[in-house]
Amino acid sequence: MATRLRTAHTADLAPAELRAARALLEDAFDGDFRDEDWDHGLGGMHVLVHDGRGLAAHGSVIQRRVLHRGRSLRVGYVEAVGVRADVRRTGLGGRVMAELERIIESAYGLGALSASEDGAALYAVRGWQLWPGRVCVLAPDGVVRLPEEEGITFVRPGAAVGPLDPEHELVFDWRDGDVL
Repeated sequence: MATRLRTAHTADLAPAELRAARALLEDAFDGDFRDEDWDHGLGGMHVLVHDGRGLAAHGSVIQRRVLHRGRSLRVGYVEAVGVRADVRRTGLGGRVMAELERIIESAYGLGALSASEDGAALYAVRGWQLWPGRVCVLAPDGVVRLPEEEGITFVRPGAAVGPLDPEHELVFDWRDGDVL
């Protein structure tokens, strides 16, 4: 079945396209896709793959900031990656990630994402590195460690950033839903 890949900013997606993406993600995450999860995937670039049945895969990359070793780094953060159940394991997730990685490599110093158990293998095989250090967020009350993000956060260092040091934490910018 022929597929079509489209890359567009949130502002350029029609309401029907956004509804289709949200529905696909709710199905892909078996109903465990919260309003905050959806909000985190908006405001950046979306990659959508369509086939004869409609939207088959989606992913987005949004800008975040991370503090590391006294520097504020611009991060392309991957969000809302999902593939329709009937076309999983056919390479569509890889197509989405290839386009997201192209955007990250062109526009950001660093890529990052938080992987589900099902998604971790896709990211590792594509060269994403599991972050071995601490993960934190700069919350309204200060820096808060996120131990639930440790062991599931992957990074893709860019040439402009240089090597990251796992002896120093990654402190991400605050978003609603980061600390439950």
